[in-house]
Amino acid sequence: MTEPAARSVWLIADDYGFSPAVSESIRMLLANGRLSGTGCMTLFDDWRDHAAALTATSGSFATGMHLTLTDFPALSSARKMPELKRLLASHDDDAAIAAEADAQLDRFREAFGRNPDFIDGHQHVHFLPPVRRWLAARFADAPAAERPWLRGAPTLRAAPALIKAKIVVARLLARGFDAEMRRHGFAVEGPLCGFYDWRRKGAFSRALDLFIDRAPHGSVIMCHPGTVDDVLRSRDVFTDARAEERDALAADAFPARLAGAAVSLRQARS
Repeated sequence: MTEPAARSVWLIADDYGFSPAVSESIRMLLANGRLSGTGCMTLFDDWRDHAAALTATSGSFATGMHLTLTDFPALSSARKMPELKRLLASHDDDAAIAAEADAQLDRFREAFGRNPDFIDGHQHVHFLPPVRRWLAARFADAPAAERPWLRGAPTLRAAPALIKAKIVVARLLARGFDAEMRRHGFAVEGPLCGFYDWRRKGAFSRALDLFIDRAPHGSVIMCHPGTVDDVLRSRDVFTDARAEERDALAADAFPARLAGAAVSLRQARS
C-alpha cells in the first residue's frame, strides 16, 4: 500500500499567454501532471488562441488569472503601463487599476465562462493596496464556490541564500495581505515559494530541490517554464531560464523526486 504524501503543495506556472512557445510548454507540463495549474495573462492580442488551446488541454489543474499592471499596453486604455518601480512610487489610482483589472478579468470570463480558480499578480502586483481594494469590492457578492483563492505572502524557509533580500522586499509589499483578504472572505494559499536567481545557469534545478525539501505544506511554488520564441524575446528579459525550468519539470526524475520527499502536487482547491 502506498503511503500518503506528508506534504502537498501548489506548483503553479506563471505567464500562460505570454508567448506561443511559453504557453505550449505549460500545456505540455499540465497534460503530463507536472504542474498544479497556471496563471493566465489575458491582456495580449492573441489571448483567445491561448485560451482555446488551454481549454482543449486534458488533465485536472487549476486555471487562474495572472493580473498584469506593468510594462505592457493596458487592455482598458491601450496606454503603456508603468514599470514596477514607478507603479510603487505613484499615488494610488484605484479607478485606473480597477478598470484594467476588470478588463483582464472580463477576458478570462469570456474565454472560460467562469471566474478564475485563483488570482495572483505579475511582479506580485496583487499585493498592492489598490488591488486589495479591487478584489474586496469585485468579489464581495460572489458565493464562496465562485470566489478565487489568492496567492499569499512569501516565506524565507525555502529560499536560496543569494536572493533572500529580494524576498524580504516582497514580504514587505505583502505585509498584512493574508489577514486582510481572509477578513474579506478569500481563501489565501501559501506561503509563496519559488524565488531563485534565474540569471545563474542551472540555478533552477538546485532551487527546485530546495523547494521540494523545505516548502511548507500548502505552499504555492511559482515557476516560469517555457520555450523561447521571438515573441518572448520581444517582451521579456527572462528567457533561457524558462527552458531550464521546462526541462527540469518534464524530466523523468521529477515525479520520483517528489515521491522520495513525500510531496504531492495539488490539483484542485483543497
